[in-house]
Amino acid sequence: MSGLVIAMLLAMLDNMIVAPALPTIVGDLGGLKHLAWVTTGYILASTVATPIWGKLGDLLGRRVTFIASIVIFLVGSALCGLSQNMGELIGFRAIQGLGAGGLMVGVMAVLAEIVPPRDRSKYQGVMMAVMPVAMIGGPLAGGFITDNLNWRWAFYVNLPLGVVALVVCWFVLAKLPRKTAARVRIDWTGTALLSVWITTLVLITSWGGSEYDWDSGVILGLIAVTVTAFVAFVLVERRVDEPIMPLSVFADRNFSLAGALSFIVGFAMFGGITLLPQFQQYVQGSSATNSGLLLMPMMLSAMVLSLAGGAYISKTGKYRVLPIVGSAFMAVGLALFATMGPDTTRFTTGLYMAVLGLGMGGLMQTTMLIAQNSAPLRDMGAATGAATFLRNMGGSLGVSLLGTLYASTLTDSFTTSGAAAGGAAGAGSSIAGMTPDALRSLPAAVRHAFAEAVSDGIDTAFAWAAGAAALGIVIALFVRQVPLRGFTADEAGKTDVTPGGAGTAAAPVALRTAE
Repeated sequence: MSGLVIAMLLAMLDNMIVAPALPTIVGDLGGLKHLAWVTTGYILASTVATPIWGKLGDLLGRRVTFIASIVIFLVGSALCGLSQNMGELIGFRAIQGLGAGGLMVGVMAVLAEIVPPRDRSKYQGVMMAVMPVAMIGGPLAGGFITDNLNWRWAFYVNLPLGVVALVVCWFVLAKLPRKTAARVRIDWTGTALLSVWITTLVLITSWGGSEYDWDSGVILGLIAVTVTAFVAFVLVERRVDEPIMPLSVFADRNFSLAGALSFIVGFAMFGGITLLPQFQQYVQGSSATNSGLLLMPMMLSAMVLSLAGGAYISKTGKYRVLPIVGSAFMAVGLALFATMGPDTTRFTTGLYMAVLGLGMGGLMQTTMLIAQNSAPLRDMGAATGAATFLRNMGGSLGVSLLGTLYASTLTDSFTTSGAAAGGAAGAGSSIAGMTPDALRSLPAAVRHAFAEAVSDGIDTAFAWAAGAAALGIVIALFVRQVPLRGFTADEAGKTDVTPGGAGTAAAPVALRTAE
């Protein structure tokens, strides 16, 4: 657990530390128009790599693949710190993302290897406790590094922490089972097709409506490539002996429902949370560093429900209520954010965050537990990778689509209200170039008009996110309570099992060692 916690912290902390340094990085390397790709390149590589790492863990063993992902992440971090231009930085961030995908899926897959589902929720709750440290400590550390050292240390800081994780995991994971297959067959065709349709899909959501019109030749061409590559991917995965993402796991009802919930969690939650700092800084006047502290109510409530839910599942073996409650809290929290305006206080925002955090705590780890309990042991890594992949895809699409909604609504609102307020001359009044510091130097009427426009954009984006979360409630209602591995037949007999609903993987197993 010590090695896994450090690795999880390493993966979560990186983006939080880098975010406050991005303005300085862009100014130093001179590439404002490529700013978005510093983040997109990382997310895209991580999303593509997630199912690949999961399958490699099934084929080669957890220890070797997990350690390899740490090494790749550290190499990418060192190279990012050495970047001399934006092209190099984006490429090296993609290398970082390849390693990060292995870190996230590796932690969950190793947990599945060493802890039976009966007790796994408790340990996943501990992992959830890492989030507040990363979400709050990351921006503070990133701001301090940028102000007092050099932006390159935002990447170099990963190295000592990563070396500790590498050394610990090298020794403590030595007891994990090792694969003895003489020949390992990797689904390279499926991997290539997966990479193509994910990449083009992210490009569609990133460029559509902003860089290119939705009916432009570029977007229509990307749509055609996405559909073609996806269909080819499904056909290949159904025929190869060792698919990179075994489609058979989706035949299990609970796994498919957990995957759908993971996608919605990523779409609604990550897409929405990404926009909160906009409201905090432009409307409520918070600094970039303090915006991390203002997320504390959400992180603390998420940690509390995650730990309490883990203890409940471990004691009773029942988990069905948690995704239902979590989806409800998430929908309510996002709907509350859709009511915010310039007069909304930080205290009120904190209460809304606490509600959303309860939704996070009820969903994030429980959906992974359900997915893992519904998959056969030989495909545990691939199943974990698939569930993580769906969450990442939801997050990527949520950030892109909700971000586009936010930007377009903000622009339309400010174009109208800003003109009515008399506008403001000069480059500082440009929406695209607006910063919190620049906003404070503008006339009061223009500041109020911009705050109203930001609020309108936030309300629109969160209303759509709340709708997606409400769909999650409906999906959660169809999740069936099936026995967790590690419970005896008598304990499992108290649960509601639907014949054929969970497949052979969900059959009660008394002893983990017997598996």
